[in-house]
Amino acid sequence: MQIFSQEQVVNSAIVGWGARVMLLADATEPRDSKAGIRIAGLGGQIELRNDAFSAINALKADLADFDLFVIECDPMGGLAASEKLVALLREDGVGMPVILVSSECREQAFPQETCDPIILRAPVSAVSLRVGFEHAMRDRTMFHAA
Repeated sequence: MQIFSQEQVVNSAIVGWGARVMLLADATEPRDSKAGIRIAGLGGQIELRNDAFSAINALKADLADFDLFVIECDPMGGLAASEKLVALLREDGVGMPVILVSSECREQAFPQETCDPIILRAPVSAVSLRVGFEHAMRDRTMFHAA
């Protein structure tokens, strides 16, 4: 039997609650994407794009409105193509956190530099996406925790 007080429930929060996430995936609805389902489960508000340049244009137009960019790499040309896309974003001055989800990933990466993308193995699990999300949003969560 588990017992917890109401105070614990009030102080705990869903990791991605209210975070606006741009998801680049080969899907028509967020629920058609494994990453989309996981992000929604973390409380993220998803804007789905299935074209890389459409996603970049939306990110540049509404830079202040998005907290995170997630790319399902496999249908977008693979990990190398997605890393080039991130490099294009950085050249344009877009510095938001990025998570890349790829089946080519042999070892998941959680870099210390905020400009480097987090790389997760596909198919993404709830646990790995939560850890990746927390790592990507660490500056935001530390701000809210203070």
